[in-house]
Amino acid sequence: MLFSEVVAGIELDEQTHGSCEITGVEYDSRRVREGSLFVAMRGGTTDGNKFIRQAMDKGAGGVITDSRESFTNALSRWPHLCIGLMEHGRRALATASANFFGHPEQKLKLTAVTGTNGKTTTTFLVEAMLQAAARKSVLVGTIEVHLAGEVRESPHTTPEARDLLALFTEGVQAGASEAVMEMSSHALDQERVWGMPVDVAIFTNLTQDHLDYHGTMEKYFAAKQRLFAGVGAPPPRVAVINADDEYGHRLEKFALREGAVVATYGMTKGEWRAEEVVLRAGETSFLLKSPAGEILLRTSLTGRVNVLNTLAASAAAYSRGISLEQIAAGVAELPFVPGRFQTVPNDRGVTVAVDYAHTDDALLNLIRLARELAGKDHRVITLFGCGGDRDRTKRPKMGRAAGRGSDLVVLTSDNPRTEDPGIIIEQALRGVEETGTDCIVEADREQAIRRALATAKTGDIVLLAGKGHEKTQVLADRTIPFDDAEVAARVLKEMA
Repeated sequence: MLFSEVVAGIELDEQTHGSCEITGVEYDSRRVREGSLFVAMRGGTTDGNKFIRQAMDKGAGGVITDSRESFTNALSRWPHLCIGLMEHGRRALATASANFFGHPEQKLKLTAVTGTNGKTTTTFLVEAMLQAAARKSVLVGTIEVHLAGEVRESPHTTPEARDLLALFTEGVQAGASEAVMEMSSHALDQERVWGMPVDVAIFTNLTQDHLDYHGTMEKYFAAKQRLFAGVGAPPPRVAVINADDEYGHRLEKFALREGAVVATYGMTKGEWRAEEVVLRAGETSFLLKSPAGEILLRTSLTGRVNVLNTLAASAAAYSRGISLEQIAAGVAELPFVPGRFQTVPNDRGVTVAVDYAHTDDALLNLIRLARELAGKDHRVITLFGCGGDRDRTKRPKMGRAAGRGSDLVVLTSDNPRTEDPGIIIEQALRGVEETGTDCIVEADREQAIRRALATAKTGDIVLLAGKGHEKTQVLADRTIPFDDAEVAARVLKEMA
């Protein structure tokens, strides 16, 4: 493919010529091969323009840069090279990748989910409902990538456009007609999803998170709202919005102004509602009431928060032409979502649940669920930590959330990264102390899990919160293997 064909539709500020033969599109110089187009763009932590020389040494066939200085230098050094200059590097990456891969995004109907909590579970539910209707799909999210049934690890919640389009290409080749993905606020703000045509957009909720990046809740909300305006593509055809969330009301008005068909859901409000809710550990049932009629849904997912996630997924799936009967079948067939109230089997009569809850709101919901399941006669023991190099203001809030509903809190580390774990724990401890709840402080997460499980008695519920599906612990100088579920299973076996 010629350079001129790969850059078609990109509004380049300047370019040399377009006759270079391009064999691929890359933004990481380490992946450049002979003939690759290297898109050198400035990112949050690094600047790809620093690696143009490395890309050329590997045989790059062309360069697009978002730096005029880099454009001038490259033109001087390689006068016969195809070089383009564009202010928005990620937009160039998205358009060039779409051209190179043959626009797979136009061959899939995309359902995208945004919000603070519930994105992953909602995408798994939508995928299960599509499968019940015999539709193949591509799923992209925090935990895994699914390609028409094949499961792969997911390096990012929302990949760069080049990698996303490569996945979409594989999905189309495998017979997929649908795509389901999480769209994080970072990805929307950074335009990693530029040009992706979203058919159905879902908003789950908005609570404090990522303020280390966005700065304020209004900027955080504005990033989420971009999904409903379209990022380099038309606005979504359908907007599925949580009517129980205060930001949902604002988003509903915005989506209507953008021309979307709005479907609302909620426990007490909205067109898609749940009645006759029955909650048990590992089992939830409710009567789905909707504009399409009503049907009894049964799921192995636990808790009211998953009732909301199921409502959101149901409204979205129906918007994609899935019947209520197929929705019910899909919900019933999904066994669990990794790291989302994932129970660890044991013979002690203790419910041990691993969950990704890493915000104060998610922690409150998790503990509220555990309290409801434990009843008055048994205790809720909550283990949690706060991530390093992230929003520091939420640490005491998470401490308060843990202390309010728990009988015992075990405060530990959770990916301290470059920060001192002791300082992180101290900041979270202030919130726990405000509640007066007993608290064990143990910075070593494995030892903390051991101590939490050692205190549990028959009927108690132990929550291992914060890491969920994650398989590593990120420290200042290294990353070590660490899986809450595996550690808990091993400790429980030793105790037995």
